[in-house]
Amino acid sequence: MEFLEPLFGGALIGIGSLIAMAASGKIPGISGVASKILKWHRGDTLWRILYLAGLVVGAGLAISFSMGWAKYSVPADKGLAVFAVAGLLVGFGSRMGGGCTSGHGVCGIGAGAKDAIIYTLVFMAAGILTVFVWNQLMVGGALQ
Repeated sequence: MEFLEPLFGGALIGIGSLIAMAASGKIPGISGVASKILKWHRGDTLWRILYLAGLVVGAGLAISFSMGWAKYSVPADKGLAVFAVAGLLVGFGSRMGGGCTSGHGVCGIGAGAKDAIIYTLVFMAAGILTVFVWNQLMVGGALQ
């Protein structure tokens, strides 16, 4: 029954995105929501702060009530710097691509945007390729 948590989480993401899009009239991709908090616009900032706070609080509650925090801690063999660099690269790439995985993958595809479908196919293929190459080089022993 391990598949129920991701299934339930995915459904909540879709419902939450639909509600946020209906309430704000904007596609609630995380990179766009977060980046525009720094550009203060009256009437356009509070919902962004609440949206991001809801993501953090919701994730914390979900982890607390499910399998606990230990499953999501930084592995001992990976430094926090690796995760920080990865996060920065994802943020940089999402701004270059005009949106992030949630904006394009969840909301853009849901809205039927052709560019979102193309972006999603490209970043999924790039992610699959990256994991494959990483596993071949690191796990396969070529760089060990």
